Amino acid sequence: MLTNAEVLDLFRQTNALLDGHFVLRSGLHSRQFFQCALLLQYTQIAAQVCGALADKVRTIAAERVVSPALGGIIVGHEIARALGKPHIFVEKDDAGRLVLRRGFEIKPGTRFIVAEDVVTRGGRVQETIEIVRAHGGVVAAVATLVDRSGGKLPDFGCPFISLTQLDVETFEPDQLPPDLAGTPAVKPGSK
Repeated sequence: MLTNAEVLDLFRQTNALLDGHFVLRSGLHSRQFFQCALLLQYTQIAAQVCGALADKVRTIAAERVVSPALGGIIVGHEIARALGKPHIFVEKDDAGRLVLRRGFEIKPGTRFIVAEDVVTRGGRVQETIEIVRAHGGVVAAVATLVDRSGGKLPDFGCPFISLTQLDVETFEPDQLPPDLAGTPAVKPGSK
């Protein structure tokens, strides 16, 4: 099992833990950003970290794994592979809302693990949960590589499991500290 320090070291070794002034998908600003794509491009590392997360959810009764696109696809696929389960994903429509497409099905009563790369406020995870439940599915757990929420997540109504936690300081756009207010912000994540 990987320790929190070992996971963070892998992020640093792959330049996937960035320092600067960032705008997160949630709209919050931060001095640090997890660019999981940089870590997950290395297939052996992706298998290692996602396999470690799969081990943490192995005892949860679920038949399938679902993830929000784009960030959660590799994580969800690797967790599903490690657990020997099918993986599907939800993706944005033209209005930016997550939807189920591509012929993927959620049958009533099917139990899912929702897999994501990084969670700050849990917006995309919550949207994914709502889609599963709207189709009659059951969300057995949420699994994420990085929990940067600082414990400020909504109640997903199921266990929330992360491989690593990092209490990343975040700021509302109108409440930036001087060092960030004087630095141009970068939005390196997905739209």
